Amino acid sequence: MTPVIALVGRPNVGKSTLFNVLTRSRDALVADWPGLTRDRKYGTGRVGEHPYLVVDTGGLGLELEDLDERMARQTARALAEADAVVFLVDAREGLTARDEEIAQWLRESGKPVIVAVNKTDGLDPDQAVGEFYRLGVEPLVPISAAHGRGVLKLVEAVWGRLPETVRRTAPVAPADTEAGIRIAFLGRPNVGKSTLINRLLGEERLVTLDLPGTTRDTVEVPFEREGRRFVLIDTAGVRRRAKVREAVEKFSVIKSLQAAERAHVVVMVLDAREGVTEQDASLLGLVLEMGRAVVLVVNKWDGLSREQKARVRAGLERRLGFLDFVERIEISALHGTGVGLVLPAVERAHAAAHRRIPTPELNRLLEQAVAAHQPPMSRGRRIKLRYAHQVGTNPPTIVVHGTQVTRLPASYRRYLVNTLRNTYGLLGTPIRLEFKAGENPFAGRRNKLTPRQRRKRERLLRHVKKKRR
Repeated sequence: MTPVIALVGRPNVGKSTLFNVLTRSRDALVADWPGLTRDRKYGTGRVGEHPYLVVDTGGLGLELEDLDERMARQTARALAEADAVVFLVDAREGLTARDEEIAQWLRESGKPVIVAVNKTDGLDPDQAVGEFYRLGVEPLVPISAAHGRGVLKLVEAVWGRLPETVRRTAPVAPADTEAGIRIAFLGRPNVGKSTLINRLLGEERLVTLDLPGTTRDTVEVPFEREGRRFVLIDTAGVRRRAKVREAVEKFSVIKSLQAAERAHVVVMVLDAREGVTEQDASLLGLVLEMGRAVVLVVNKWDGLSREQKARVRAGLERRLGFLDFVERIEISALHGTGVGLVLPAVERAHAAAHRRIPTPELNRLLEQAVAAHQPPMSRGRRIKLRYAHQVGTNPPTIVVHGTQVTRLPASYRRYLVNTLRNTYGLLGTPIRLEFKAGENPFAGRRNKLTPRQRRKRERLLRHVKKKRR
């Protein structure tokens, strides 16, 4: 089995920085701001040929009563899963009463604990770790997570403290954590993204609070149901640009959009009680530009009157008319109503986005579409569509070859997209049509004529003009 290492400590001691170093990634959001990490975040690293799982946790002791309690529960679950614990302390701040409380809690857990004394760059290592011996936990390893110093020694110390049974059964190849449909849950703050993921998982995996901005970083949760694998990606709420002032929130928004771009399917979560806002429409427009498949989820549907529901549906039709090919599901993430319909809709959208259409079928369909509705004339000449072939998926991308295709009007392009969508049931995914004009075989031919041929051609043209008079 793959060893699990949990990173535990006060806020802003460098847990997320160390997580990024151990996993050789930039998955965890890092800033000089306490309380950025609030949910358990998993990543993989490797010692030699042996992989391990690293769990980043929220800082203990934020002094925000409701939030701190929920973060502490997440850390306790990470501790229960862990085979070893890295307890981070801050060498520059020195030993605090909160450090002593956490050390006592870790001793009572019975897990192997290694103390990582962080931020020792520029300090004498022996002096930096000296006062932390009072914690009664050994070994103590001085490190600088920001610069990668001492991290290898820390990993070796952790590996040495793992139970023998865990080391003996550790796999030799890295675990496959990327398999499955990647689903990014996107939306404005406080629309219920984390609550929906918790409901799908059937446990309190993510910190939820009736407070906008509870989720600061993207969190990936591998998940399996009925033999099908998924990766559920919780993202920070995206507000209008004018309202985003803090640098931390700007980074959160960037990571949310990057998560959407890396996903196979985006579940766009709307708040039924607030209706469709400009920000919702703008976000959906960005997702379609990325080419991602979409499932539209309208949350907080419970408790609405019949008139309110009719008003919300009318608003959806009016503001999101460009998403007529996307499945729409009305749910209550808090109570579970309609949540069972989300994953099947995601699977359908994923299948449509990755559908491959054989070239002969595609050309027969193009021929039928042109026969049923001819392209319009352009400057007195007929636009001709000759053949088509698919060049990519997610989204399905089809190249159509012909003459004067650059002059094909948008309405005819929509006609071709709708024909494809209706024929093959490509619901939930945008379709990209690219048009390529064939080269004119006579282009530049005049320049290749000899002087004698040009004189002969000019005499012939003059003769024809005289006869027409």
